[in-house]
This record gives sequence, structure tokens and C-alpha cells, in this order.
Amino acid sequence: MSDYYPHQILQATIEKGEAKAAGGISYLSILGFLGGAFISLGYLAYIRVVGGMPHEWGSLAVFIGAAVFPIGLIGILIGGGELITGNMMVLPTAWLAKRITLPKLGRNWLIVTFTNLLGAMAVAWFFGHYVGLTEGEVLHKTIAVAEGKVNAGFGRSLVSGIGCNWMVCLGVWLCYGAHSYAGKILGIWFPIMIFVLVGFQHVVANMFVIPAAIWAGADISWVQFAENMVSVFIGNTIGGAVFVGGVYWFAYRHHMQKQA
Repeated sequence: MSDYYPHQILQATIEKGEAKAAGGISYLSILGFLGGAFISLGYLAYIRVVGGMPHEWGSLAVFIGAAVFPIGLIGILIGGGELITGNMMVLPTAWLAKRITLPKLGRNWLIVTFTNLLGAMAVAWFFGHYVGLTEGEVLHKTIAVAEGKVNAGFGRSLVSGIGCNWMVCLGVWLCYGAHSYAGKILGIWFPIMIFVLVGFQHVVANMFVIPAAIWAGADISWVQFAENMVSVFIGNTIGGAVFVGGVYWFAYRHHMQKQA
């Protein structure tokens, strides 16, 4: 079976959106927890790689760290998981196609956001703090990353969130267009690696690294964490719903109508 063209990816995305909107609470909760945990494990790998490298390596260390982060989205899209940032593109696309209602979209987003948070904070607490994998020799990196995110301010965090989910949802889009595991992995890998390398903000990744830094003793408050969540969530929503889902819907909707 050959890979999809963009208008076929659009159709596949709409169908995915319908299925996600129809998911039961237990189904979405379990997969949402996994989604938050998988992204956090990818970020944990990034912290361990970059934090253990000489400072003189500079951007090369960040490049190597960014190359291991995509395992999180690979685990979600191929192994199974629900991630709010991907759903910020998939469900609005199905809504634009009039296949789902806004209440169903909101229900999915609420459940998945909450369970992503639980999964991310579980990894941050048990693996990051209790086991100590975000502390010790890599503590400086954990705190530096978290402080950079909460100190960015509302506007910059929002714009950074747009750039992040533009790349994340492009990875989701390309994954839906490939049929082989190799094609899906390549489609996911490069957009995700780029967003991490650039330093864009991802709301679920921040659900991991900011609490990990707080529990490690960083001078960051939970109020700062909540403020960051709001700004990055809005930015991620715009990046996914507008710059990927909305743009491709308006570009290819007529092609779909001709095929119908």
C-alpha cells in the first residue's frame, strides 16, 4: 500500500478525530496517562543526555539530546496513547469537517489534558525526584530548562507554543500519511527533533520538567507553573488547530468534496 497524498492525510485525520471524540472515559484516561508518561520519558532522556555532556559542546549537546526526545511521540502514535497537543490538531479538523461537535471536542481535551498531567507528574516524581534521574549531576540542566520556561513571560511562551505545536502536529500529520513503521518513525522524528532543538515550549513536556525542577528545590512556584500552562496551552492550540489542521483543511477540502 502506498503512502497518502496530503488530501488523503486530511481524510485520515478527520476519521481519527471522529474516533477520538467517541472514546470512552476509561479508554481516554488510560491512553492519556500513557501519553503524558511517554512524552516525559523522552524529555527525561533529553535531560540525561544534555546534562551529562561538557558545557563546551554547546549546541551539539542539544542536538544529540533533541535526537532522543522523539521516542515519546513514537510511543504514542505507534504504541498507543492520547496526547493533548496532537488532539489540538486532529479534533478541530474533524470539527471543521462537521463530523464532531464542540462539546465532544471539549470533553476529549479535558480528559486528555488532565490525564497527560497525571502521567507527566508521575514520571517527574517517581523517576525524576524519587529515583533522582533529574537531579544529581544533571540538576543544573533540569533547573535551567524549567527556569527558562517560566521566566519567558506570557507572550513569548504563547508564541513559542505556537511554533512547538506547528512542528508536533506536522509530525502527527506525516505519521498518518505513512503506512510502514519506518515511514511513520521518520515522519515523526524530524519535526519533533526540530522543535526540541529550537527550544519551543510544549505543554505536556512542561508538565514534566517544571514540577521536576520544583521538587528538586528550584526557586519556582506552583503559580508560575500554572501561568506557564495557560500561555503554552493557548499557543499549542493555535499551532495545532490553525497552522496545521485549519490550514490543511482549507487547502484540501475542495479536493475531498470532488472525490465524494
